Amino acid sequence: MTAIIIPNGFKVTSTQFDELAESNTDVRMELTAQGELITMPPTGGSAGKCNFNLYLDLGFWNRSTGLGVAFDSSTIFILPNGARRSPDVAWVRLETWQSLTPEEQDGFPPLVPDFVIELVSPSDLKKQNYKDLQGKMLEYLENGVRLGWLIEPKTRKVEIYRQGQAVEILQNPKSLSGEDVLPSFVLNLDLIWS
Repeated sequence: MTAIIIPNGFKVTSTQFDELAESNTDVRMELTAQGELITMPPTGGSAGKCNFNLYLDLGFWNRSTGLGVAFDSSTIFILPNGARRSPDVAWVRLETWQSLTPEEQDGFPPLVPDFVIELVSPSDLKKQNYKDLQGKMLEYLENGVRLGWLIEPKTRKVEIYRQGQAVEILQNPKSLSGEDVLPSFVLNLDLIWS
């Protein structure tokens, strides 16, 4: 098997991205609003464990409330600014999801999630990668995400992103509230921190 090296700043059109993503389903990739192709390596065991617990907790809450639809990191959303992003965890209100056509639901949904989580993996701890994640969180807000959590398990830090508010930084919180976006949802962080 031959490795393909994609240089930083490599640009493609949205059509080319869609073709690449559909032809390379084993490669996680995103497209910035400026057309830059971003590939993401597979996660290691620690990040995979954390992601699974995040999916599970949100999934159980969502199943019990029936308020929306939850997604994992394999789903790419087409944002209003043209970016194609795949948050580690995302949630969309049911009425928003149901407003899409079956074709839109089957493809890359052209919508902004109401809620997203990005998990900082060990490879993201490099200064530039972390700043890129923070920029991605701001991009989500600018496109209409109502609540976002950037979770850093190694240092037990959480950045909370809300519409119209400054970023709130919490150090070693025990839990996080879904606030009015995810009513009654509380994420216990013990499994994330352990």
